[in-house]
Amino acid sequence: MAAKIKKGDKVVVLAGRDKGRTGEVVRVLPKEERALVRGINIVKRHQRQTANQEGGIISKELPIHLSNLAVADPKDGKPTRVGFKVLEDGRKVRFAKRSGDLIDG
Repeated sequence: MAAKIKKGDKVVVLAGRDKGRTGEVVRVLPKEERALVRGINIVKRHQRQTANQEGGIISKELPIHLSNLAVADPKDGKPTRVGFKVLEDGRKVRFAKRSGDLIDG
């Protein structure tokens, strides 16, 4: 199945602590059905000092489940579902079902 959410997409969080916030997908983990989104799902972790990293309390992003994310519509930034269509030149592209705009290409 083709991926509906890809690296670099602007997404809106639909559920959880960061509901309503938007961010850019940094990494997608298809096996776990999760994605790492910049600035979303930030937690504080206690880090022990190592040779190449200092200790202390660090903030980092944890992956968020794909079901809690929706692609932001290119037209108005609101959450939209994603559809696929094949263009005349044979390319398969994603489009926003909300506005009909192409998401990629």
